[in-house]
Amino acid sequence: MDVGHRSNTESAESEEALASLTSTAELRGSPAQWLRTTNYRPGVIAFVRRARRLLPGDPEFGDPLSTAGDGGPRAAARAADRLLGDRDAVSREVSLTVLQVWQALTEAVSRRPANAEVTLVFTDLVEFSTWSLQAGDDATLALLRQVARAVEPPLVDAGGHIVKRLGDGLMAVFRNPAAAMGAVLTAREAVKSVEVDGYRPRMRVGIHTGRPQRLAADWLGVDVNIAARVMERATKGGIMMSGATLDLIPQSELDALGVVAKRARKPVFASKLTGIPPDLAIYRLKTVRDLTASDDTAETN
Repeated sequence: MDVGHRSNTESAESEEALASLTSTAELRGSPAQWLRTTNYRPGVIAFVRRARRLLPGDPEFGDPLSTAGDGGPRAAARAADRLLGDRDAVSREVSLTVLQVWQALTEAVSRRPANAEVTLVFTDLVEFSTWSLQAGDDATLALLRQVARAVEPPLVDAGGHIVKRLGDGLMAVFRNPAAAMGAVLTAREAVKSVEVDGYRPRMRVGIHTGRPQRLAADWLGVDVNIAARVMERATKGGIMMSGATLDLIPQSELDALGVVAKRARKPVFASKLTGIPPDLAIYRLKTVRDLTASDDTAETN
């Protein structure tokens, strides 16, 4: 279909939709009659959905991804989804349109640049699953609580936002990549003091900067996947950072924290990690203390 024909078709559908909405006969009818007619007309539904794309906020607001998390508009949208029921109905689309604008105004989405640049941090514990199977639930829960108390305060104090907790790890976002690096270094030191039944966990971290898509209380997209894969390169623990993040941190910041960034070699025999651009450089961060410590080899891939 050519552009001109598609435009004419959409125009015709819009005129049909407006005619349906303003039909004198239907306006004089009962609400039940309106529900049986206009409320389910494809042309009217398509018209409202197109109109939503011109309004502030997420035009797909109302699906499970966009309504996850806290907040008045999201809670109302979840309730509306259950109460309204019918997916293809004008009444549902109009209700979600109001909630979409409410959400946009509540979070000032219309004034925030789309896909703002953020630094993503992923953490987890090396070989945690194997240990937890033997340790049992009580010891596992005690460990996770200690790790959370060690890791989360430094991240939050440095301006980070904990997006979600992932069992033995978490995902956080920062506006400032240098702040993310400093917070991670502090958190790693704090984890070294954690011990449960003689077990000392080893934390691994992945840091990557990009422009993921913010959707409700979560962040999604390619850059989120890359950050998680960067973390997976730290197979035996430690801090890994993508070149995209390292390029944004002044050398003076690295020097002030005593950090040395050494490019990580691609594993020869290990299984190839998917989801990372082939030209993305990944670096291992070490402090002067790491380089001089006797257990330095424990963090070497």
